[in-house]
Amino acid sequence: MQTSPVDLISAGHICLDITPQFLNGSSDRSLDRLLRPGSLIVVGPTSIATGGAAANVGLCAKRLGLSVALMGKCGDDSLGRTLLEVLGRFSPTCASGMRVTPGEHTSYSVVLAVPGADRIFLHCPGANDTFAAEDVDLELVSRARLFYFGYPPLMARMYADDGAELARLLGEVKQRSVTTALDMALPDPAGAAGKADWRAILGEALPQVDLFLPSVEELTFMLRRGEYDRLTRDGDILDGLSIELLRDLAEECLAWGPAVVMIKCGRHGLYVRGAPAERIGAMGSAAPAAAGWADREVFAPSYEVPQVVSATGSGDAAVAGFLAGLLHGTDLSAAADYACAAGAQNVQAVDAVSGLKSWEETTSGLAAARIEPVIKLR
Repeated sequence: MQTSPVDLISAGHICLDITPQFLNGSSDRSLDRLLRPGSLIVVGPTSIATGGAAANVGLCAKRLGLSVALMGKCGDDSLGRTLLEVLGRFSPTCASGMRVTPGEHTSYSVVLAVPGADRIFLHCPGANDTFAAEDVDLELVSRARLFYFGYPPLMARMYADDGAELARLLGEVKQRSVTTALDMALPDPAGAAGKADWRAILGEALPQVDLFLPSVEELTFMLRRGEYDRLTRDGDILDGLSIELLRDLAEECLAWGPAVVMIKCGRHGLYVRGAPAERIGAMGSAAPAAAGWADREVFAPSYEVPQVVSATGSGDAAVAGFLAGLLHGTDLSAAADYACAAGAQNVQAVDAVSGLKSWEETTSGLAAARIEPVIKLR
């Protein structure tokens, strides 16, 4: 059991990502054939890596120079043993908060990352669905600067009963004056998570949250379902992204109580809003200097990259970059830059973590070229 203080507890959804490599020359036909009965598609070696928010954010943050402990839940099956083995390669102590439960199934995803197309995930939630507040080591949490929780829409117990368990967990952490961060995932519109009352869930959870870190797709689905359906009918939300939508979403979330709202905007970059100084100062153990965060509004455009290999975990990497910026003492604008830099590093590797560079290397690359911003604040 880890006893020394840590910068970051990265908790929530965790799984194994199994990603087959598509061979050159086959990708132009593979997407239409992937799920066609009777087809056989020859692929290359597979990548087996940790996935899910707890692992992606935590391990990316570790590469960015933070001390990290992961808190997730897995079974005592072969996939669970593989998951713990992979985590142990990063650090013998980073998995000290993992809960191994006999009889549970370990979560996994088969990631179909076909070149030139968005990813397809075949996902088994496994033990994530039974994850509860009692699976968190609050003694270890009390020694952390920041507690991050990710992907409650993929964890059945976290969104049941209007998110009562999620709110309870975050409240327990806040009672210990530890800064809290909450991330989302896009619910399956046809599944139980898609039918949950996300406005009610956020209304219960966000008063306990210091940093709220969703994507624009997730937040529009949860708070503007009619608009989400309209914007995704013939394309995606990013095609029609507007500053008005981002400001409306951020203002609604800030009214529930968070100190900072960061909205990930995929290929375009990200948008960040800070609350007034009094709220910034009340963030707890990782509270930054209010002068660099209070009443700030930033749109940070993405970095240019030579080639996108896979976008698996790119949003998680951006979150890790943002939290690393906060915990390393930057202001809000610089933290947003680190988020974009980490996201750009991520998409140049097949898995969610190995593309991340050290804090020093990432810092030296902040002056690299950006894409033309699609959002103007003025």
